[in-house]
Amino acid sequence: MDEAVMHSLMVDLHCDGERQGPGGKEQTSLALKLSGIDPESNVEVADIGCGTGASTLVLADKLPKARITAVDLFPEFLKVLEDGAREAACSDRVLPTEGSMEALPFADESLDLIWSEGAVYNMGFAKGVESWRRFLRPGGVLAVSEITWLHPNPPDDIKQFWETEYPEIATASKKITILEGIGYDLLGYLVLPPECWIENYYRPTEARISDFLRRNAGKPEADELVEMERQEASMYERYRAIYSYGFYVARRR
Repeated sequence: MDEAVMHSLMVDLHCDGERQGPGGKEQTSLALKLSGIDPESNVEVADIGCGTGASTLVLADKLPKARITAVDLFPEFLKVLEDGAREAACSDRVLPTEGSMEALPFADESLDLIWSEGAVYNMGFAKGVESWRRFLRPGGVLAVSEITWLHPNPPDDIKQFWETEYPEIATASKKITILEGIGYDLLGYLVLPPECWIENYYRPTEARISDFLRRNAGKPEADELVEMERQEASMYERYRAIYSYGFYVARRR
């Protein structure tokens, strides 16, 4: 599928969703606790690949004195975030920013916290966490969720599926080794439970599919995207004990 067409259709399917990937408010809050950041501190935060802002708004609520720059490639998602921030009375502290995670608009050592849920895979885990490190002040915190094997020997069919989709999938121990080698010290790690995938992402996505297909009737690419979404959901239903997102919270050395 043409990349521009795929992006357009993905935005159409997911723009009305609270989340564009697995996650949950409870898990965002827990990862923030693992960071050790004082909730009353005046911290500079970047939420990279923020989508429509599910994690951004949790951070704004839990860090009432923080300034949060929320970065995403798609202006349609950022408009939803802008509206949500206004409703939550935090628009003065949340700055929706259109841009690529590979060309972030931050000065070196200007951030206290970099947040990214389910998005670093767009760059690749190692490249992403290494390239973002320079934006953190010494002692600043990185928090990212990343597709992770929960079992060291996954069955061949799910192994082939994910290694085709994302060759950097690995166990948590390997991800932590990468972080430590780049110059981070682990503060905490947690695994997203099944409800973050099924109740918070796959079922809401499925509920939007009928309207999505009506809006895009006659477009084979729309049918292809729906098939991809349903295949991924089916794989997770079968292999939820084998993989999930791991949430990695680490301090810059």
